[in-house]
Amino acid sequence: MHFLFQDDFTLIAGAFTAHRHMKIFNTPSNSTTISGFLLLGFPCPREGQILLFVLFSAVYLLTLMGNGSIICAVRWDQRLHTPMYILLANFSFQEIWYVTSTVPNMLANFLSDNKFISFAGCFLQFYFFFSLGCTESFFLAVMAFDRYLAICRPLHYPTIMTRRLCTNLVINCWVLGFLWFLIPIIIISQMTFCGSRIIDHFLCDPGPLLALTCKKSPVTELVFATLSPVPVMILFLFIMGSYVLVLKAVLKVPSAAGRRKAFSTCGSHLAVVSLFYGSVFVMYASPASEHKAGMQKIVTLFYSVVTPLLNPMIYSLRNKDMKKAMQKFLGI
Repeated sequence: MHFLFQDDFTLIAGAFTAHRHMKIFNTPSNSTTISGFLLLGFPCPREGQILLFVLFSAVYLLTLMGNGSIICAVRWDQRLHTPMYILLANFSFQEIWYVTSTVPNMLANFLSDNKFISFAGCFLQFYFFFSLGCTESFFLAVMAFDRYLAICRPLHYPTIMTRRLCTNLVINCWVLGFLWFLIPIIIISQMTFCGSRIIDHFLCDPGPLLALTCKKSPVTELVFATLSPVPVMILFLFIMGSYVLVLKAVLKVPSAAGRRKAFSTCGSHLAVVSLFYGSVFVMYASPASEHKAGMQKIVTLFYSVVTPLLNPMIYSLRNKDMKKAMQKFLGI
């Protein structure tokens, strides 16, 4: 599965490299040319930094192992070569890259004294982090659509959710996720930044970045504030609508065993949706002024690091087929 988009990367990298020496203006008559920002991360004594490094290294490795195991189990177990598990494997592949867009740089900063990130590096991280987050929203919506078809249209499911449709849906998730943030990221990268170059976060988040701009641009902030939540909200409503229909269909099933089986196939996906969207809404659904820097870091940490760690556990523990395939793959 190769889902890296070289054209997007080249376009963004070219735009940022052209501005790799940005101006940070402290006063109208005095300016200093620098090449990046300082990510404060989690300020604490040296011993605390080392402890955090060990902790997040373990979390990162477990995330890679958990999601990698799902990919391998789906790849090598013929019984899992169905749309539901193909979508799950792609979702796990996306989770690996999602956590990789932030954690390696965060680990490096734990052991570094200057916490420096280049201008191009900052905006590339910004682009990939939010594009992968948007891609995750698309995958969650497609997975909800798949469960809707399987439960509400079981007789038509094999003819509707064909291998070709599944492949097209996967490709569209990746393409749309990476195209959505092109305009906002390019607009923000062209802005001039004043005063402190310090970002009180462990990643290049739009809130702290926009706070460092020399001149407030209501239009730019409106564009970003509009484009950012639109796919998340639309896809969330689509997911909720799908599961309302699923719930209505399940409640009509006459046997209790049938209802339990239907709920079990949707339970793991609903748990993942709740974890991801719950933390995202806490972070972005309320005004940014209400969030202190510490709270922003904790909430962002939850949906960008903790959720990718928990997802493999949720899917493998609640799904018998996946549990058997994982046990077979791991030799348990």
